[in-house]
Parts: sequence; C-alpha cells; structure tokens
Amino acid sequence: MVRKQIVVAAAAVLATISAVSGISDVFASSDALPGPGVIRITATTSSDVRIDSGAKGTSVGDLEVIRERLFNRRITSKPIGHAEMVCTFTGGSSANCGGTYFLPKGKIVVSGPRTFREIFEVAVVGGTGIYDNIRGTLTVTSLGGKPDHSLLYFRLLI
Repeated sequence: MVRKQIVVAAAAVLATISAVSGISDVFASSDALPGPGVIRITATTSSDVRIDSGAKGTSVGDLEVIRERLFNRRITSKPIGHAEMVCTFTGGSSANCGGTYFLPKGKIVVSGPRTFREIFEVAVVGGTGIYDNIRGTLTVTSLGGKPDHSLLYFRLLI
C-alpha cells in the first residue's frame, strides 16, 4: 500500500516538473490572452492521499497528494479539467505545495506555502497553451462538503 502511494506521489511530482519546464510548445502562447484577467471556477476533490513518512500523525516530510475535478457550472455540469497538487509538510500544519491545473486551453502551474487548508494563496508561476509564461495568484477557499468542494480564484497577469 505504501509503495503504491509513493508511486502516485512520484507521478504527480513528475507531472508538475514537466509542466513547469515548459516541455510542450504545441499550444498558442499567452499572447492569445487579451490582457490580465480572472478565472473563477470550483473544484471537487476526487482523491486525497497522505503519505506518513515520519513520526505518527502529521510531521515534517509527510506528503499529501490531491487530485481534483474542475468545474465552471455557469457553462456546463461536466468537469472542464482536473488539478493535481503535491504538498510537503514543513512543520505543524504548514506545507509547501506545487500543482498543475489542467484546463481546456492549457495548464496553469502554481507553487507556494499553505498554512490552512481552508483558505490559502499560492503564486501562479507559469503554464502552457494560452497560459504560457503567465504569472499571478491563486486563492483557494474551502466550501466544505463530502467530498470537499473549493472555490478557485485565479488572478492572472501577462
């Protein structure tokens, strides 16, 4: 079981690294975006795996691998994409996270600290497709529920 969790975590980290390195230039660049903007979507957690690598309970070095389905219910009831995030705990409830949001016209890559899972802000550090070379912030606000639902608010700069 632990081996399967490590493989899942490694796959998520590799996906994030490949998105950050900008391997894919198949899509149009951020020049396709008209200017700065905001993306408001919701996320539903589809899987959340914790890997306890240190002392029992949450401790330094533990990993959390999160996969979410992304929705824009104003347009369709079907998912418009998915997200993959890996968080490494750094002490107490603090974690350092990196993730990729897979959207219809490209990917958005985020990275930063998370102290509280209920509300946090991370940096948008890049992307692919129309989000190529994008910057900005992502604010995540938990809406609760089972499975967990969140409001995602991307503030993007070109």
